Amino acid sequence: MQDSSEKVVTKVEPDSRKRSYYWICLDGNEEPEFSVHEDILVKYRLLKGSVLSSGELEAIQSEGDRYKAYASGLYYAGFKMRTAKEMADYLKRKEYMEPDIRYAIDRLQQEKVIDDRDYARMYAAQKVKSSQKGRRLIRQELEQRGVSKLTAGETIEALDAGAEREAAFKAAAKKWRSLKGEDRDKRLKLTGFLLRRGFQGDLVREAVRHVSSGEELETEALWLDN
Repeated sequence: MQDSSEKVVTKVEPDSRKRSYYWICLDGNEEPEFSVHEDILVKYRLLKGSVLSSGELEAIQSEGDRYKAYASGLYYAGFKMRTAKEMADYLKRKEYMEPDIRYAIDRLQQEKVIDDRDYARMYAAQKVKSSQKGRRLIRQELEQRGVSKLTAGETIEALDAGAEREAAFKAAAKKWRSLKGEDRDKRLKLTGFLLRRGFQGDLVREAVRHVSSGEELETEALWLDN
């Protein structure tokens, strides 16, 4: 005899809108009670005629919620690399519960889908090369994206100094061509521009000298040293 708290699976059908998900109908109701991923379907042997206790139903639905958070995170990470903070913020916007978010992030980290160290290394290299930014600005941006101060610092220490120097020279040359006025004013403007791009003082001085034909930059040197 079936216990009053038990439910019988009376229909299992694919979810036409979500690949690998199935709708579960209970006790003869045509309206599905919930949907589960095929992994959970197999794990709990959710076949027509299966009898489920209230505890089993709760466990299935709880695991299903965790899996949905994980699957959403996997989808989000498929477009580009994400930090753990970016992933958490995304899942919160999708209105997943905090325990499900923690489960999803832990699993994604274990599977190396999200890895803040790899993210920081690739982000820094890309920003130097394609965006011509310096280490100070890159470090700030990494921390804004949730990378820890320690990881951001280690990443910046390991940054290719030659690549950063090349980026500073390219940024300086491009900006120099767009500046108007006397050379002294142009050098001051270029110095400020490169500092805002995150390049350090010594490198800024070198880049400005390079594009302004090696003229003395006493004013800029005083500014950078103060």
